[in-house]
Amino acid sequence: MEREVGQSRAGAIAINAALLAIALISLAPLAWMLSVSFMPVGEASHFPPPLLPSKLTLANYYELFARIGLGRNFANSVLVSGAITVLSLLVNTMAGYAFAKLRFAGRERIFQVLLAALVIPAQVAMLPLFLMMKGLGLANNFGGVIVPALATVFGIFLVRQYARSIPDELLEAARIDGASELRIFFQIVLPMLKPVLVTLAIFTFMASWNDFMWPLIVLTDQSQYTLPVALASLSREHIQDVEMMMAGAVITVLPVLLLFLLLQRYYIQGLLLGSVKG
Repeated sequence: MEREVGQSRAGAIAINAALLAIALISLAPLAWMLSVSFMPVGEASHFPPPLLPSKLTLANYYELFARIGLGRNFANSVLVSGAITVLSLLVNTMAGYAFAKLRFAGRERIFQVLLAALVIPAQVAMLPLFLMMKGLGLANNFGGVIVPALATVFGIFLVRQYARSIPDELLEAARIDGASELRIFFQIVLPMLKPVLVTLAIFTFMASWNDFMWPLIVLTDQSQYTLPVALASLSREHIQDVEMMMAGAVITVLPVLLLFLLLQRYYIQGLLLGSVKG
């Protein structure tokens, strides 16, 4: 018996040690990126590259914000990502609730078509989508970035799976009492969807913040570039400035990383509840 307990404990220690090693390997590039961003110019190009800066400096961040004007691109990313998150939450929630609880002709067929669209690569739709945005006069402005992201198949599917757990009797009782569908949605359904809404908000914000390809296609004015596009454009001119590029990468990665670390419990909880209750 003691031998089995010892083997079980040794196995647990080995598994935890392996997980810790994998975590350290995964975090090493991020840690080195952060370290390089505080190095003086040219220090990261030495061989072998140093792990820690010989002297901490904020010159790279000052160069990005004060001289190059990356602050405007940061504000663009905040504006675009925030607008996409808020508006897509409303659209995806209403659509997901409709597919889950409202009865209308062709409901299941339409939802099956939406699910089938998941297997189509996003790159295939970029050209016709760009032509549509251009025809609507939304090319080279934030509207062209925001409008296509207002509804996603994943968001509709996630909300639908969770909304199916809402008791039909509760909705019918509200209708009998004379509540309109909009009142039922905003006063009954939305509060019950809070866990999945937090999950979807985190997922949407992270996806829109890190999006590179679509803003690069739609936006041509450099003053409207989002942070990933501006950083990629900057790298062509300052490819030798490793420390400054790493500072730009830190500015791009840090907000979404902190957001995920702070809210990861709600993120994972919403995904698990949606999968179980669906």
